[in-house]
Amino acid sequence: MLKQAVKKMHPLLNRNQSLSLFAVVTTTLLTLSACTDNTTAPTNVTAVATVGAEACMQLTGLTIGANNIGLPTTGATIISAELIATTAENNPNGEYCKVLGAIHPATYTAPDINFEVNLPSTWNQKSIQFGGGGLNGNVVSGLGFYAKQPATEATPLARGYVTLGSDSGHKSAGGFDGSFYLNAEALENFGRLQIKKTHDVAMWLVSQYYSAAPQYNYFIGGSQGGHEGFDAVQRYPADYDGVIAGYPAHNVVMLHLSALNLAKALQANDGQSWLNPREVEFLTTAVYTACDPLDGAADGIISNVAACTGATASFKLTTAENPLRCANGKDSGEQCLSDFQLQALNNIDTPYDAGMKIFNDEEGNAVFPKWTPFEGSTFVDGGFPNLGAERPQQALQFAPGDATTRLAIAQNIKLDVINDFDPAQYAGRINELTLLMSANSIALEPFQAKGGKLIYFHGLVDDYISPYSSIQYYNRLLTRFGQENLDSFVSFYTIPGMGHQTGVFNARLSTLEALENWVEKDQAPGELLATDVNTNTAGRTRPVCKYPLWPRYRGEGDLNLAASFECVAQ
Repeated sequence: MLKQAVKKMHPLLNRNQSLSLFAVVTTTLLTLSACTDNTTAPTNVTAVATVGAEACMQLTGLTIGANNIGLPTTGATIISAELIATTAENNPNGEYCKVLGAIHPATYTAPDINFEVNLPSTWNQKSIQFGGGGLNGNVVSGLGFYAKQPATEATPLARGYVTLGSDSGHKSAGGFDGSFYLNAEALENFGRLQIKKTHDVAMWLVSQYYSAAPQYNYFIGGSQGGHEGFDAVQRYPADYDGVIAGYPAHNVVMLHLSALNLAKALQANDGQSWLNPREVEFLTTAVYTACDPLDGAADGIISNVAACTGATASFKLTTAENPLRCANGKDSGEQCLSDFQLQALNNIDTPYDAGMKIFNDEEGNAVFPKWTPFEGSTFVDGGFPNLGAERPQQALQFAPGDATTRLAIAQNIKLDVINDFDPAQYAGRINELTLLMSANSIALEPFQAKGGKLIYFHGLVDDYISPYSSIQYYNRLLTRFGQENLDSFVSFYTIPGMGHQTGVFNARLSTLEALENWVEKDQAPGELLATDVNTNTAGRTRPVCKYPLWPRYRGEGDLNLAASFECVAQ
């Protein structure tokens, strides 16, 4: 009788004739469900079902019709479903059903989107979709921490979230392997479609396993995953209640063009523009000496970035007034910089203008903001040197710049992008790709009207993605919505000292809790708290201020405690 009652109350179980699934639900749930819409989960229950090995195993081999996926595919297949026990080795997540599958392409020449969905046995009625990184190409498992999560917190899966992720529709040989760009559907899946397709398959699985839909759906990611979070907000607002986007690569086509420009600048003049490790140390020591104390605390973190740009103005000159310049601008040692080196640094300190209109951007903007060589960049982030190799080599940004330019824009695997690429010759293709790959629209009214909330943040010494890209986007939003209106659904934070992977302040912060409180309790986030996990400064804390505020030392108190700092305007 209970089985028939559950099926009657949850007709979603009948979507696939091959399904033989019985979810055991509590008497309380049945009573509450009878008073609600059959197709949605009750709003006042925190755990709707306890399911186990048999129900999990029965998912294996199921097919999901293309009509259940909101974008073109030829359906999906569940490859395996395995119940992972709480006691399984190296499992901090409790009992869950691990589901692996493939979403099949609309065109037979494109690869599948491989995905993982994890269904906890004790479900909190929420889902989190995890974003990827780089050019993706490996399945995001959703088993671990979210971007910049403190290690002291339980993972989302351990907290009862359904978690999901994918490989975005291609396999990678490692690094910035852009070979998939040459397949039109694979490129578009990566660029904007895969998160929707993966989301829809996961929602189908949730409905089968729990006989209910999530009460809240979230997206969280950093870097390319932050870009995908912007996709969720801009392109699929109906699917998500809240999004966290860390250091987002949202304006990705322009980012990679700017990255290529950076790499070319550092390799110019037959390698004479390159800085070796001692020259990098000389430069960064000078910048930190000039700028570190400007926030009131000599703590190894440049927080007052606006003041720093003035304090280091003379560092940009190619005249005798520059205290860093070698005599006559000639390379004469490792305790000064030549004019060639200064010109390269000035180049990357200047916005990159591709010289064309970008039509998916409301302002037609083809100018990517500057990088931060004179504001605290260390040029080594996560162990990958942007500068600082013993001899001239490809800068860190060359790899993504080369992949996108050579394979997505020019579609010429033999193109020498350093010497033979002119973006003006590919203006039409660049515009086409920004529609397919970039997430730079500020038309967020549908997400706002749905009640969605966006938290995004960026470290101010990020050598992978300029923080000024996130600042530029925020200022565009501010112009469109106005401060009060924007504050109702977007919170943007900048974090001094935080890089892309590491940084002089290697921050961890509880953004998921802030998002939950905003979406579920209508408690808008204010200042957040970040903790440094660098070995030599582990445990020190700082307030994370809403842009454009920054943390200034109060003049007294422990430099390692956030309470000794206050968020102030310039």
